[in-house]
Amino acid sequence: MTTSLQDGQSAAGRAAARDSPLAAQVCGAAQGRGDAHDLAPAPWLHARTLLPPPDRTRGCPADRRKKKDLDVLEMPSIPNPFPELCCSPFTSVLSADLFSKENSRKKQVIKVYSEDETSRALDVPSDITARDVCQLLILKNHYIDDHSWNLFEHLPHIGVERTIEDHELVIEVLSSWGIEEENKLYFRKNYAKYEFFKNPVYFFPEHMVSFATETNGEISPTQILQMFLSSSTYPEIHGFLHAKEQGKKSWKKVYFFLRRSGLYFSTKGTSKEPRHLQFFTEFGNSDIYVSPAGKKKHGAPTNYGFCFKPNKAGGPRDLKMLCAEEEQSRTCWVTAIRLLKYGMQLYQNYMHPYQGRSGCSSQSVSPMRSISDNSLVAMDFSGQKSRVIENPTEALSVAVEEGLAWRKKGCLRLGSHGSPTASSQSSATNMAIHRSQPWFHHKISRDEAQRLIIQQGLVDGVFLVRDSQSNPKTFVLSMSHGQKIKHFQIIPVEDDGEMFHTLDDGHTRFTDLIQLVEFYQLNKGVLPCKLKHYCARIAL
Repeated sequence: MTTSLQDGQSAAGRAAARDSPLAAQVCGAAQGRGDAHDLAPAPWLHARTLLPPPDRTRGCPADRRKKKDLDVLEMPSIPNPFPELCCSPFTSVLSADLFSKENSRKKQVIKVYSEDETSRALDVPSDITARDVCQLLILKNHYIDDHSWNLFEHLPHIGVERTIEDHELVIEVLSSWGIEEENKLYFRKNYAKYEFFKNPVYFFPEHMVSFATETNGEISPTQILQMFLSSSTYPEIHGFLHAKEQGKKSWKKVYFFLRRSGLYFSTKGTSKEPRHLQFFTEFGNSDIYVSPAGKKKHGAPTNYGFCFKPNKAGGPRDLKMLCAEEEQSRTCWVTAIRLLKYGMQLYQNYMHPYQGRSGCSSQSVSPMRSISDNSLVAMDFSGQKSRVIENPTEALSVAVEEGLAWRKKGCLRLGSHGSPTASSQSSATNMAIHRSQPWFHHKISRDEAQRLIIQQGLVDGVFLVRDSQSNPKTFVLSMSHGQKIKHFQIIPVEDDGEMFHTLDDGHTRFTDLIQLVEFYQLNKGVLPCKLKHYCARIAL
């Protein structure tokens, strides 16, 4: 009894197919091709086919199973028609193209700090943007996303920092850092990041803006902003700046001109004739940083410094340091340079804050809640049916009444202990209850308060409350208005044994600082504007 070559091959193929579907496909493909040289008989095959067929009726099941396994192991070698699927010890099993982009992205651990120097480590993909990182931290820490959270790059060895734009890739920013540099990423608020789109009048003073072509009539700040976003026309920013001479410690006051092609300075007064203009720097391959302590770190004439730093790693010698006379001037220069460098990308970041390149964008992560005016409505539940209060005046009066009623209940709850000292304890509690509020900063100096407000943006209504250094019994309200920081003293007054706080010499009195802040958040009063955004040192 002999078995033909074809029968032996088909039997081996069927035995392999029972254990491996992939082997069945490979075997079927090989048989379909019918290559004679690939299917040459092996010597052991003829030896085995000359033996008599096994007796299926004899032997225990274990012996039959063992013999069956041996038959499978003795299957002839069949060529693989798909060699690209075979793996070697030096190559990956499958090509990277066979995986999805989500799985093939490399990940890296980054460390983000808050203003109180607490930090959090994040495992992020290589294409994550600054906005995506902010969104992750907002969700992990259960913060309210009001589109003012930002990622900052801080370089302590040269004393400069900058806001990382929402569309920038964070890993690319980290790649420009030196190995021995102690640079950090900070997570904090900056209310002025896109404020120039809302109130451009504060960012482009008339005496600093001119136009390359003659214009008919006056041009509004909104039109100036549109010119920055346009590729055909552009406004010219000009003014005096202090420039640090290369390789020296001295500073020189020069007249500068900002154009779409770069930054220039005049070698002859304020002349802008081509023969008097000299090129200073371009901003295509460099980033703009601000220097919070330029006066101390670099010997600048003022603390309103900014500089240009190449995208690639560089030391203090590669910086091109400048210094303005006041904060409004520095804000104008920095804003104009950002607009000329990024153009419509900034406007897209402002209009669509959740568009990201990585998986942390709005398509996979939605904001927790928004505090925009369009998402909240005033409701009246006093009647049998609830109703929406559409009249703004009525809604404001109802809010004030509910606030007063809530405060009265709180005072009764604090003073209802039945002891003779309950009134004094309630008064002491009212005097100290503000210490737990995020807008209160216990003992910080005037300069530190100004630094915090500048960091979080010189937007009208940004404020904080602090202890007074000159008078220990009083407090100070520090706030920004018109690109300037103003300070108002909160004086305690006593009436019939009770202590009150006032900003207007006793005309308006408040039992505690919380009531005072809530009042001026709703009413302008003696302040230049309402209190809108508080400065807080958040912890990660």
